[in-house]
Amino acid sequence: MISKSLRLLLLVEDNPGDARLLKEMLHEAGAHKTELTQAESMAEAEKHLAQALFDIVLLDLGLPDAQGLEAVRRARAVAPRVPLVVLTGLDDETLATRALQEGAQDYLIKGQIETRGLLRALRYAIERKGLEEALFVVKERAQVTLNCIGDAVVCTDIEGKITFLNLVAEKMTGWPWEEAVGQPMAEVFRIQDAATHEPTPNPMEAALGQNRTVHLPSNCILIRRDGFETPIEDSVAPIHDREGKATGAVIVFRDVSAARAMAEQMIHSAQHDFLTGLPNRMLLNDRVNQAIALAARHAKKVAVLFLDLDGFKHINDSLGHPIGDKLLQSIAKRLVSCVRGSDTVSRQGGDEFVVLLSEMAQQEDAAISALRILEAVSKAHSIDQHDLHLTASIGVSVCPDDGLDAETLIKNADIAMYQAKENGRQSYQFFKPVMNVRAVQRQSIEESLRRALERNEFSLHYQPKIRLATGEITGAEALIRWTHPTHGPVSPANFIPVAEDCGLILPIGQWVLREACMQARAWLDAGLPLGSIAVNISSMEFREDNFLESVFTTLSETGLDPKCLELELTESVLMKRAESAASVLKALRARGVQIAVDDFGTGYSSLSYLRKFPIDALKIDQSFVRQITSAPDDSTIVTAVISMGRSLKLRVVAEGVETQGELAFLRARQCDEAQGFYFSRPVLPHQFANLLKSGIPEASVVVHR
Repeated sequence: MISKSLRLLLLVEDNPGDARLLKEMLHEAGAHKTELTQAESMAEAEKHLAQALFDIVLLDLGLPDAQGLEAVRRARAVAPRVPLVVLTGLDDETLATRALQEGAQDYLIKGQIETRGLLRALRYAIERKGLEEALFVVKERAQVTLNCIGDAVVCTDIEGKITFLNLVAEKMTGWPWEEAVGQPMAEVFRIQDAATHEPTPNPMEAALGQNRTVHLPSNCILIRRDGFETPIEDSVAPIHDREGKATGAVIVFRDVSAARAMAEQMIHSAQHDFLTGLPNRMLLNDRVNQAIALAARHAKKVAVLFLDLDGFKHINDSLGHPIGDKLLQSIAKRLVSCVRGSDTVSRQGGDEFVVLLSEMAQQEDAAISALRILEAVSKAHSIDQHDLHLTASIGVSVCPDDGLDAETLIKNADIAMYQAKENGRQSYQFFKPVMNVRAVQRQSIEESLRRALERNEFSLHYQPKIRLATGEITGAEALIRWTHPTHGPVSPANFIPVAEDCGLILPIGQWVLREACMQARAWLDAGLPLGSIAVNISSMEFREDNFLESVFTTLSETGLDPKCLELELTESVLMKRAESAASVLKALRARGVQIAVDDFGTGYSSLSYLRKFPIDALKIDQSFVRQITSAPDDSTIVTAVISMGRSLKLRVVAEGVETQGELAFLRARQCDEAQGFYFSRPVLPHQFANLLKSGIPEASVVVHR
């Protein structure tokens, strides 16, 4: 696999705002290990390129000392083997296209760059450049090999009779020199047109008649003495005596079958993915546009299925890239087996594939194919003694309804694929125009989130947890709130999923943890009776290699006793990698940090693992609490969780308590703690401090003794 990491990046950009935005996008996209160097002029960039070997250059075409193609040419002159991606404005797409002809790998339009697309474009550019370099090496090696083999040489006299053959000519014609001498050239050097197999005019006669070097037509084949055919290239030149009179001719020819095969292979490689052999994006776009034109003439439909693998990154990271590569090859074979010969399966890069369904009779055919693909992908893949399981999410767009060109259809299928992921994965979703609106809104949220931390737009509210036996406050849960400068309050349900998808949840989560610990320490220093502060931890944070170090560093720097911190994690986070999760939890508990399982009962968990985890509390999801009064017959889940928690000696906390009836039910079953609007909404720090001083009003909590 031709691959290179994005470790060293040179950004050539003189606009501070654009440079800062690109840096933020790279950081928030998860490219934490990428070392970015910025140059504000072409001269500065040339110095950097001369001193260090960068993995890629991101080049603005409007620099103070180099405009347009001049910048590209200067960058290529200093570092011709470094991949180059250019930045251009909305009105410069023609210039950007010319930059590609000058050797740039790709271009990005300012104002239309999104985080996921930026990182993908950079990595794809590195892959493409690596492929070009590899193909160049292969071509050079083949050329040197052909030169070392040597050319065949045949000489004739003025009458066209053979006078000499070298060893290569003997092998290619099948005539030993001794037998060939004196034979007519047409008898030994039999050449035909490859397409018609008609004899080709004698090249010696043309060379002698014109008294200059001539060449055979490009499609000639040599018929060996035993009938074997070899494609050849040759040149024929007259041989002169001292007076300049022609005395014969010399024919120099070579076997070009290898060179022609290599040319065909290079064409194939330029249009196909190097790992799976599937058509790449360039060939796919061509085929989609051809299918659209053909479907229009035949009154048929065309569908594009954009497929992304669920869980591939975990397999690739845990078992290694060689296993991941073989898994991608297995996926490719299964996808091909799911479609017709007239359809196309393409790998876009990474774990993304696109399937083109040409000439469909009806839209339902795409749904049938999507279901067939989902089933095929989900079956176990036996790779190097591993039975690997993963699923896929598929987005579907249909021509003419969802687009009339390849770019639009693939983009809309991509958007629909993300909707399928949000709907629970292992599913397919047809594109709907409203998805475009949501995609734009999502992008707007992501762009605003990038600035929210530095602009101090986040705040924490705190909701008290109540011990039901006494009515006292046992602690608080820290809940993040975002106030957008123009849109006002933004619901966590709207921005948290976006933050998780684009990686921003990591810096946001670190901010929440530090802010909550600082606030808890301030309350304790003020003598307020705070038991513990609870902070939610996302799956992305929990999987980070430095998660433990980050938690312990925050506790140390804020001075908060670890026993006062409770981390809340969902079942799915713990069960995804149960063994490693248990190790992390034990390290936290060893330092005194408390652990609670949030939204208990809504995910999948193994009770055997649950017993092994060092857990302090189970939090009953509010959806189950709501059933206590709205669907009494379904309240057995709450009773069962409380009973199970008691048997496991775990504290049980009910979330979302809003009514006296819910409270009475929980008390009757001896639930330990509860939180919800019945007691208090999440409040600002100073309001929570007042609650710690005065307690929850008696009207809200009636203690039954």
